[in-house]
Amino acid sequence: MFIKDIIKRIASFIGGRNPELIVRIRYRLRFHKRIDLDNPKTLNEKIQYLSLRTDTTEWSRLADKYAVREYVSDCGLADTLNTLYAVWEDADEIDFEKLPDRFILKTTSGSGNCVIVKDKSQIDKDGIRKYFKKMLNTVYGLSEGNPHYSRIKPRVIAEALILNDPESAKHSTSLIDYKIWCFNGKAYYIWVCTNRTHSGTNVLVYDTDWTVHPEHCNFTRYYSEGKVVPKPKNLDLMLSMAEKLAAPFPVVRVDMYNIDGRIYFGELTFTAVGALMNCYSEEFLLHTGQLIKL
Repeated sequence: MFIKDIIKRIASFIGGRNPELIVRIRYRLRFHKRIDLDNPKTLNEKIQYLSLRTDTTEWSRLADKYAVREYVSDCGLADTLNTLYAVWEDADEIDFEKLPDRFILKTTSGSGNCVIVKDKSQIDKDGIRKYFKKMLNTVYGLSEGNPHYSRIKPRVIAEALILNDPESAKHSTSLIDYKIWCFNGKAYYIWVCTNRTHSGTNVLVYDTDWTVHPEHCNFTRYYSEGKVVPKPKNLDLMLSMAEKLAAPFPVVRVDMYNIDGRIYFGELTFTAVGALMNCYSEEFLLHTGQLIKL
């Protein structure tokens, strides 16, 4: 763990000063070839091109899990927003007394650094404050060469804890995460994640007709093959909502939940897996890259 921390600090140092260099290093290590930013072709390359060589000010605003709420409302989709209980800039100010018995805490930037509370009476409040104090002092995105994350104002937000509906619970122990890939404002594929834990998640790719495409996946130890889940009854509505949110962008992934027919907005993801996605086949990465008009 000590060595990993040192490597991450070095990567953050380089990424903070020369994000393109750290991306080139990480891409070479992951894919064993050079990234082509001058003539990008694949999904990863085109996202990296946009991230490194275009204005991503709006990415920073919309990747912010608190600030994005205004954008969602402006798009006429306020009813998809989860209930917000509070937002704090200082972890020491987290007021558990004003929160219900169950809720979720997360930072406005970062990935996977949330704390799920199912019974407030059983939690270590000081430990949670200490954890988020560390998270707020960590500049996310530098070690991955994703500078738009590093510009997000660090805060902690508290939201309602969303639980699976009975039908979804038959197919996943966690919330079913519908990650809708949109290219130039049009939805093309849905990356569905089920049975998520800290050590991995089951995944499959579906098209907008809900035909499953396991051939588009590159299954790994973390991203293992999932079982086919039923088509959401209001899939067309989900897709239209995603397209409305994605309209201004060449590429963005719109993450949503669907609980007993109610659609919840999750987040907008501009650099999925740091735009170093090895969870898709080479053919899929090239195909989706061709759908992006720069």
